[in-house]
Amino acid sequence: MAVKKKLGALLAIVPLALGLAACGGNDTPSGPETKDGKTVVKIAIAKEMEVNKVLKEEAAKQDIDIEYKELDNYTEANPQLTQGQVDLNWFQHISYLANYNVDNDDDLQIVGPTAIFPMGLYSKNHKSVDEIPEGGKIAIPNDAVNEARAINVLKSAGLLKLKSDTLQPTENDVDKDNSKVNVTAVEANQTVASMSSVDGSVVNNDFLDDANLDPKNALFQDDASQDSALPYVNLFVAQKGQEDNETYKKIIDIYRSQPVQDAQQKSSKNTAVVVDTDVQKLRDVQKKLEDENKDKEKDK
Repeated sequence: MAVKKKLGALLAIVPLALGLAACGGNDTPSGPETKDGKTVVKIAIAKEMEVNKVLKEEAAKQDIDIEYKELDNYTEANPQLTQGQVDLNWFQHISYLANYNVDNDDDLQIVGPTAIFPMGLYSKNHKSVDEIPEGGKIAIPNDAVNEARAINVLKSAGLLKLKSDTLQPTENDVDKDNSKVNVTAVEANQTVASMSSVDGSVVNNDFLDDANLDPKNALFQDDASQDSALPYVNLFVAQKGQEDNETYKKIIDIYRSQPVQDAQQKSSKNTAVVVDTDVQKLRDVQKKLEDENKDKEKDK
């Protein structure tokens, strides 16, 4: 959501207190502090990984002192950014950000991309997409963002069709009469737990280790090179007005350095697809998704 972690976890409903706090951030964000000759950048993350450690080490060589704030609940990351408790966060993809901004009347912005982490279809009962029977049952994550992505994975695999063209389909958009499989939406972690009782599960990268799944054994994965994957580009995100901060842009450059990329591949079991798409194109995708979400709200 990609992702960064837990971009593939549940798109939880942010508690009301957090939602209200997210709307009351600083009017004029000040950017990072300077201490002992170094620029201090506080970054909220959902899970400490090797790639975080290496980014910090490489940034220190350029007099940037990164301080990570690992959160118990990743849904805190955006409110804490708005409140100015951190300078950046690094856990979400564009689709998650767009949903959050609309749901919370916020305006957090993309600093730059990191990577896409393909979402895959896995099965303990079949060895190929062709083996999945007519009327087969597929488990998918039930949160709005990852449900849409999982449905698009199954569509690309030729297992289902949609009633109409939409970037963010739900179960209601599935053309059941003309689809080969039936989808069952479950909690994201249950896509793994239910694998023995279904024909397949679309599983977020976050949960591959839980099931000892090798990404190489996916029956099908979404194609990170396609424009349809852009909503799932993972990001560094800042407050509105700080998205073009020079220090933050330097962190994007450091992320793309070879030592950090080697660590990223290790952390992701070599599934990370590094993204160097122009940031304005990504911001355009963010705006398009936010506009779609606003239209959906009006139709309710």
